[in-house]
Amino acid sequence: MSADTPQTAIRKVALRLVPFVALMFFINYLDRTAIGFAAPNGMNQDLGLSAAQFGFASGVFFIGYILLEVPSNLALHRIGARRWLARIMVTWGIVAVLFTFVQSYTQLSWLRFGLGVAEAGFFPGAILFLSLWVPSRYRSRVLGLFYLAQPLTTVVGAPLAGWLIGHDGAFFGLEGWRFMFLGVGVPAIVVGVIAWFYLADSPAKAKWLTTAERDWLTEELRAEKPAAKEQHNLRAAFTSGRVWTLSLIYFGFIYGLYTLAFFLPTIIAGFQEQFDTKFGLVEKGLITAIPYLPAALALFLATRHATKHGVKTGHIAIPAVTGAISIPLALFAGSPALTVVMITITACSIFAALPNFWTVPTQFLTGAAAAAGIALINTMGNVAGFAAPYVTGWLADANGGDYKVAFFAVGGFMMLSAILMVALSRRDRIAVASRVPAPAGH
Repeated sequence: MSADTPQTAIRKVALRLVPFVALMFFINYLDRTAIGFAAPNGMNQDLGLSAAQFGFASGVFFIGYILLEVPSNLALHRIGARRWLARIMVTWGIVAVLFTFVQSYTQLSWLRFGLGVAEAGFFPGAILFLSLWVPSRYRSRVLGLFYLAQPLTTVVGAPLAGWLIGHDGAFFGLEGWRFMFLGVGVPAIVVGVIAWFYLADSPAKAKWLTTAERDWLTEELRAEKPAAKEQHNLRAAFTSGRVWTLSLIYFGFIYGLYTLAFFLPTIIAGFQEQFDTKFGLVEKGLITAIPYLPAALALFLATRHATKHGVKTGHIAIPAVTGAISIPLALFAGSPALTVVMITITACSIFAALPNFWTVPTQFLTGAAAAAGIALINTMGNVAGFAAPYVTGWLADANGGDYKVAFFAVGGFMMLSAILMVALSRRDRIAVASRVPAPAGH
């Protein structure tokens, strides 16, 4: 084996698989959050939705997702990532297109529930898929590159959504928000079909790797398995205190993430009345995107630092504290610019922590236990995905449209994540990824 084989193997995986899986994630996140762009741009008015009804319709997605998350990830482990991820994507694309024709709050709620059922297992399946390709010491960097798709979804997706919504009546007389749903749903079907042929389930099946590269990756991944403390014990994933603690930590981050995702467009639309100003549709989209470009940079730098020095408790706990403080302060800002600055700090905090967080579960879980454990942690995130928009909308309605109490709740959950991460680290010494040089070319 050549001395360059490890670097060339990781580089090929990063260049061939990560951008494509990130594209899938991009479309996934855009489809699940498109309702946030539609809400202040005609949908809530046309369907007669209150803030609480919009919050419930946004959050009920996660109930469907939760119900099938663990079974879906176990099916992926049994059937293979290529076929299962492609199936998930085509199914949710079909459901996403149906939002074009929704006529009532009831229909909207059922479609959101169905979208959750269709998407169930995609994100933990993608995390597991990449973990099956990349040895643990390279995982933080690779997952960081994958996770860039999430903030960049809003950077690109918010202006795109504004542009699509601006084509009101241009396509068979559809309202702009309906045309937007159609425009973001069709790509899921197309990319899902491509994924069936493009992805491979493991390095051993990758014809685009050399024999030496395939052998090195296969051996590295095989050698890591005996070191896992809870290797193939499925019950261990559900009874592990560490898994449940990580689930609660993840809950806090996702509570903050989806509060921003679903309500930031509405809050920005409210700037017009609050600060006596006016924005066009594309301008609103661009303002919505502002926090996520620095967030993408923060994510990249945080994962780069973690790859070089190893994932430490501070890579997760410090961003949680920062976000816990900044998010409530956003609504006390005296101008649109200062409000966006505080929200940007929150977004940077969340995205700096998440890819490093996901390196922790795979340090002590492999095989079916990894599939179940990752799915269980992500399930708690999806509980937050349901709770965040519903509770935020309910608290806003209860306080006359004021979001201050709701955002203090977000800060409280993120602070809890920081406390639990520090406690977990002190108890189990999870601090964790090996220090290695970054692979050449990344």
